[in-house]
This record gives sequence, structure tokens and C-alpha cells, in this order.
Amino acid sequence: MNWIGKIVGAIAGYLLTRRPVGVLIGMVLGHLFDQYAARRRGGARADPAAVRAVFFRTAFGVMGHVAKADGRVSEQDIAAARRIFRQFHLGEADTRAAMEFYSSGKGAGYDLDGALAELANACRGREEVLRMFLEIQLRAALLGDGLQGAARALLVRVAGVLGIGALEFTHLEILARLQAQAAGFTPGGAGGARDAPRRDSLADAYEVLEVPRGATDAEVKRAYRRLMSKNHPDKLVARGLPESMLEVAKEKTQAIQAAYERIRESRGMR
Repeated sequence: MNWIGKIVGAIAGYLLTRRPVGVLIGMVLGHLFDQYAARRRGGARADPAAVRAVFFRTAFGVMGHVAKADGRVSEQDIAAARRIFRQFHLGEADTRAAMEFYSSGKGAGYDLDGALAELANACRGREEVLRMFLEIQLRAALLGDGLQGAARALLVRVAGVLGIGALEFTHLEILARLQAQAAGFTPGGAGGARDAPRRDSLADAYEVLEVPRGATDAEVKRAYRRLMSKNHPDKLVARGLPESMLEVAKEKTQAIQAAYERIRESRGMR
């Protein structure tokens, strides 16, 4: 509980009135200030069910909007969306809803900034859920016409609105490529992961764990444990990730585990 406003209010009330009633009034006013400050700092937290609803709607709306970023939605983009639907094991009703949100996102009148603002507000204090949102968008783009050109530029903008910087975007992009490959997905046309230059798997492993090559063994272990805890699928679902998207979270922890094992092997760590 924040007591700063109450303490300052009580002191001010005493100094102004030199009477107990002044202290009481000051504390009441201070309490109101503390509540206002708390709302400004963190906002009223949305419950997980509300977060899931906003996440689901925005995920497919933005997916459609990114697919249309270059002016047209290709057959590859549509096939990618359908593959995402299957991966999420959506029921009939949820599939229809997802398709409607996807179609809405393709429309010229889609309010991207408004949708992202609603998502960011619902996920306030749930940064890991926002990162998962971006990872899903990156994967969909990779499976479509590829993460390139207008689609990539739009996703960089999406990341910025959600408070995800350029360095973290690059990290999530690499992780999305690795997850797509590990899941056996065949990325789309030119610019997709299929056409990307071959990367150093050990360099990718350090990128996934967010540590430099010069990190100590202890630092590598701490990074691994931190990421596994932060990205635990059950924890993400509890914080608002739709249960239908649980598989993506599981694949992320598998990528983190694989990266750790790759570094352990290269270092001879126990």
C-alpha cells in the first residue's frame, strides 16, 4: 500500500490547522491522491478473461491487417492464417470469430492504433503477454509472404506502440524464425525464413537466452531460469493468454530449453 499521500496530507493538515481534525482531513485527501497515483501508474488491471477476449480479437485483426500491408492478401497469407487457426485448435465458433476479425483487419477502415491501444491497456503490467502477441504476429507473417517490406515495417510499428523496442523486436524475430523451423512450418515466399541466410546456431542460442557469448556459466543459467519462469505456459494463460494459443507458449519454452542445451554442449557445462 502507498502511504506517501497520506503522510504528506497528515503533515500538511497539521501545519495548516494545528488541530487533529486537520490531520484527519489531510489523511483523507492524501488517501485520494494515493489512489489516483496508483491508477496513473498501473491502471485498473483487467481480469484475465477480459484480457483473453481483447487478445483474441486483436491478434486476428492485426494478423489480417499485416497480411494486407502490401496492398493485397495472397493465397500464401490465407493459407498461413488457416494453418494458425489449426495450430490453435479453435472450435467452430472460435474459428468463425477469428475469420471475422481477420477479415475486419484487412478492411480499409481498420483502426490499428485503437486496437493496439485497447490491447496495451488491457495488458498493462503483463508485458510478457504483449511479447507473445508480437511473436504470434511474426510467425503469421513468416508463414505468409515472409517477414519483409511493408509487413515487417508495420510489425516494427506495432512493436513500438506496445512498448517493445528495436533490439527486443530483433530478438523476437529470431526466436519466431527458430520456433517456426522447429515446428516444421514451411515459411512463405521470398524473404521468408526459407530464404534467409543460414545462421550460426550457437549465436542464435545466445540470442534466445538474451546473453552475450562472453557471459559466465552462472549468468547463462540465471538467464535460462528467468526466461523459463517468465514464459511458463500456465503462467501466461493465468495472465491472459488465450488457452487456444497455449501451444505457441509451449514451443517458446522448448526453444529456450533447446538454446540452453546448445550452449551447455558447446561449453561442456554440467
